[in-house]
Amino acid sequence: MNSKSGVLVVDFGAQYAQLIARRVREANVYSEIVPSHITAAEVSAKNPAAIVLSGGPSSVYSEGAPQFDSAILKLGIPVFGICYGFQVMAAALGGVVSQTGKSEFGRTEIKAETSSKIFNSLPAAQSVWMSHGDAVTQAPAGFTICAVTSDTPIAAFEDATGQIAGVQFHPEVLHSQHGQAILKNWLINVAGCKPDWTTGNIAENEIAKAKELIGNKRVICGLSGGVDSAVAAAIIQRAVGAQLTCVFVDHGLLRSGESEQVQRDFVAATGIDLVVVDAVDQFLSALKGVTDPETKRKIIGREFIRSFEKAARDIAAGGDVEFLVQGTLYPDVVESGGGTGTANIKSHHNVGGLPDDLKFTLVEPLRTLFKDEVRQVGLELGLPEEIIWRQPFPGPGLGIRIIGEVTKERLDLLRHADLIAREELKAAGLDRQIWQCPVVLLADVRSVGVQGDGRTYGHPIVLRPVSSEDAMTADWSRVPYETLEKISTRITNEVREVNRVVLDVTSKPPGTIEWE
Repeated sequence: MNSKSGVLVVDFGAQYAQLIARRVREANVYSEIVPSHITAAEVSAKNPAAIVLSGGPSSVYSEGAPQFDSAILKLGIPVFGICYGFQVMAAALGGVVSQTGKSEFGRTEIKAETSSKIFNSLPAAQSVWMSHGDAVTQAPAGFTICAVTSDTPIAAFEDATGQIAGVQFHPEVLHSQHGQAILKNWLINVAGCKPDWTTGNIAENEIAKAKELIGNKRVICGLSGGVDSAVAAAIIQRAVGAQLTCVFVDHGLLRSGESEQVQRDFVAATGIDLVVVDAVDQFLSALKGVTDPETKRKIIGREFIRSFEKAARDIAAGGDVEFLVQGTLYPDVVESGGGTGTANIKSHHNVGGLPDDLKFTLVEPLRTLFKDEVRQVGLELGLPEEIIWRQPFPGPGLGIRIIGEVTKERLDLLRHADLIAREELKAAGLDRQIWQCPVVLLADVRSVGVQGDGRTYGHPIVLRPVSSEDAMTADWSRVPYETLEKISTRITNEVREVNRVVLDVTSKPPGTIEWE
């Protein structure tokens, strides 16, 4: 950090660590994530204006739990603890953290002390998002308790200045009613951070970093068809221009019209040199007979990267290609076990690095960003809105939206159903209101139905409309019945072998956004 204006987010293995960093940015303050093993000396060298301690999956006293250099609390830098970070702070300052036998998960009502620095000018009664088993049972000496719940007598505390403070709940999660107001109040009014950072800085910083890293070397970028890889490519092009060649692997697992859109709209908007690899037969052959979702993921990941290897060999005829650009986002990193002590939810993604025998150096300019931040960067770079606002799409594509073996016939069927759903959601003006609507084919399930005068045994189609801004958590979207009726009627009338449409009404957690 160049000036005393940024915030360090200390990551204790939280699923929400980057979400905290992102909320800090939303308060127009620069943020940077650092691992929990950072030392007081390393913190001093970074010269932050404030520090936020994240949550985490561990118990403070558990063997192997993330440790914390308590000397950080003596540097005179404002510190705010959240959940596990709150408990770590309490223990380091002489408070007591205990296993009380009571847990709080999900929405919880707190009673806040409105005269406190944390809750200044906010309602006394608030709904917040809790996720803890342990609890602070004794506040450190000199600290004031400023929030309670029915089961947690110390839900927040602060010192006399408010600059050393913390909360048991998660203010960074949207389900916390006044969470952003709490964070912003503490950052700006208590910690004295300067609100002078904007998303425009992201593109500038990443372009500068890419220039320095790549120099005069050649680089390729894999375009998936989604917004992430498109924005990553646009950043690198701004950095190194004609040194970049993009590779689009047409694996046959995209939605209807997406392959054509990449080849037409993206090239028209950027002028990027694009190499198209026709790998449809290659992928279908590799997936033949495979039904296990994890095996599918690994096969798709393997074939994808091998396609790049072949394309790179051809491109390298004019000189070695040293770098590979990927549109990896932070939620991908966290859910692939790339955070500090994070649980490994996704077994395969494009974040696990490269096979040992490939010699590319990875460039991931979006690795610290969320989807909506990526979209904002894309708009600032002048990319077409059709690409920017496209619904998120999984790396393995429709391969993990078919429950059962992936075949050409099943892909065609699912593409048709998916197109209908997207058309009707767009016609209803819901495109921007929902995060995405995966359409899933239960290919290995036969559902009894009746059409005309006969009984049918068709496939069910699942609609999974979800609302989210970060993909870490999601709620099922309340799509109007009229729209659902149109989607269902069209799919069962127009898509062969489908006689039933069902709606998934599960939040994340406990369910993931994708089915497989």
